[in-house]
Amino acid sequence: QVQLVESGGGLVQPGGSLRLSCTASGFTLDHYAIGWFRQAPGKERDVVSCISSSDGSSSDGSTYYSGSVKGRFTISRDNAKNTIYLEMNSLKPEDTAVYYCATDLTRFRCPVVLGPSLNWGQGTQVTVSS
Repeated sequence: QVQLVESGGGLVQPGGSLRLSCTASGFTLDHYAIGWFRQAPGKERDVVSCISSSDGSSSDGSTYYSGSVKGRFTISRDNAKNTIYLEMNSLKPEDTAVYYCATDLTRFRCPVVLGPSLNWGQGTQVTVSS
């Protein structure tokens, strides 16, 4: 059974840091592109970051960041733990959202595109507030 489980969210002050984890079961994360998305109250779900597969000659583990998080967030992978991380630094109140990881179990290169074929985790809440 394919499952994604996010963890690591919480309450943090502006300027603080958090590291989110996305652990997979039922498939190997490194075989596919994995995206991090977020959804703030009253807003649409948007892509935050993506990491391509590093498994195979046609994929290089390349990464993507949205403009709003570039330079502050870092996506990485631990293949031994079948886990993707999102290191978030210099957090701002506007980063407050539920964060999700997702894959369509088809693409091995970013982007991971919003759509009905995505497999989602349950999400983890990130709140940035003083």
